[in-house]
Amino acid sequence: MGLTSHKVLALSALISVLMVGGTVWLWPRLASRGVGPVLGRVGTIVGTQLAVMCTLGLVANNYFAFYSSWADLLGTGAEGPVTVQNQLSGRPPGVQQISHEKVRGTNSVGREPIQVGKLERILIPGATTGLATEGYVYLPPQYFQPEYQDKHFPAAIAITGFPGDAKNLITKLNYPGTELQQIRDGKMKPTVLVLMRPSPAMPRDTECEDIPGGPQSDTYFAKDVPAAIRGSYRVADGPGSFAVMGNSTGGYCALKLAMRHPDVFSAGVSLSGYYHAAEDPTTGDLFGGSQQRRDEADLDWRLANLPQPQVALLVGGSREGDGDYYRDTQKFVEAAKGTPTKVSSITLETGGHNFNTWTRMLPASLGWLGEHLNAPA
Repeated sequence: MGLTSHKVLALSALISVLMVGGTVWLWPRLASRGVGPVLGRVGTIVGTQLAVMCTLGLVANNYFAFYSSWADLLGTGAEGPVTVQNQLSGRPPGVQQISHEKVRGTNSVGREPIQVGKLERILIPGATTGLATEGYVYLPPQYFQPEYQDKHFPAAIAITGFPGDAKNLITKLNYPGTELQQIRDGKMKPTVLVLMRPSPAMPRDTECEDIPGGPQSDTYFAKDVPAAIRGSYRVADGPGSFAVMGNSTGGYCALKLAMRHPDVFSAGVSLSGYYHAAEDPTTGDLFGGSQQRRDEADLDWRLANLPQPQVALLVGGSREGDGDYYRDTQKFVEAAKGTPTKVSSITLETGGHNFNTWTRMLPASLGWLGEHLNAPA
């Protein structure tokens, strides 16, 4: 049974109930003095606590989709370079298609790609870094319509938070269905979406950095992913052809990638993202002891000390309910004023660091992103 299986959750909940009931039933019998009864009481308390905590952990994981499988949780899943077949001759190495997925919440009688688009699960190789990770690509319905058959589309990489699965962007945020509705409402240009997790070297949190002696995640996202997508799909090249967005860790990555590579990404969107790299046991040493590298990963430091890139950024989050987000964002927005880096913002009055908050901001964010990408041509 899979980690996110309802059967696993139900079994864990049943064990928790039985443990609580057993503790209540056994407690009077363990009330006497002596080593045996004392150990019995300790054992029932510890067992009950562990069972309840496991159930709560499964509930939280099923809601936030931190880990999609036992291998993902234990860090035993295979992540590494692969050999793929190029789908368009004369192009860089392309992606490997794994399966087709349903476009969720389309509210449409037809389910053909020409009506609702197409969602594919893919493996994205890194030709220069040797990294590879699974993700999804959403091709809008126009991609399959006769009048667009010779046109190349803009694309946007969407990155979820750590250690989330790329599937969060479908099941929790529904990027494909939201884009489809935005296109139908005339609020967004048809755009190819590339849905990804924030680290191509799981279980390590790389914070989208090129780590000395380690995974080159910045290069993977900024060079390998666009090349692989263009090698497999009709995606445009040049200014205005690619953007990047994300939530939480993905939001930090989106801002940093857009600021570091304005020649690749014309715009970046951060939903509840932060402004300097996290450093904890999941990241390890990101900078090889270099203060310069650490400074350059600090987006406030970049604005103050490096030439400001000519790029459009959107930061979205809540005024209350998400820690220091609002204070840190106001500082970033103020620092960008009067520079070539143009920062817009979406501010909700209240909202936590969760999918509900990001879902509320997603339609407007995609609409804004569409304004900074070229139309299919």
